[in-house]
Amino acid sequence: MNSFMEKPGQAEVKWYVVDAAGMTLGRLASQVATVIRGKHKPTFTPNVDMGDYVIVLNCDKVVLTGNKLEDKMYTYHTGYVGGLKQIPYKKMMETKSDVVVYEAVKGMLPHNKLGAKMIKKLRVYKGDKHENQAQKPVELKLER
Repeated sequence: MNSFMEKPGQAEVKWYVVDAAGMTLGRLASQVATVIRGKHKPTFTPNVDMGDYVIVLNCDKVVLTGNKLEDKMYTYHTGYVGGLKQIPYKKMMETKSDVVVYEAVKGMLPHNKLGAKMIKKLRVYKGDKHENQAQKPVELKLER
């Protein structure tokens, strides 16, 4: 018996819309990453980009549990000596909540060339309007 292996470019691609209002950041990110990677399809092949596009709306209304809003830090390095920067998540949620959701999903995808290709299938918007009406996205219900 042979195993089925999906060929690149052969998978049918769909567009989904997710309303992130009131959802926990980690749960949202893991479920969106599953759809972007294509693991929800029965023909999943790990070495092929066969995932679907996901549009996340209302990313500014995402919730963090516990004291993470005050305690958690967003850390990055500028590349210069002494260039370690830390920003509290509370400030990030006020100013760049789309970056918070984007980075959370990116961290749950493979850290290789295929993951870099997959993250391009994610669109994150602060409000409840998006620019991808022409693709006719379908609403995706995620567990809260």
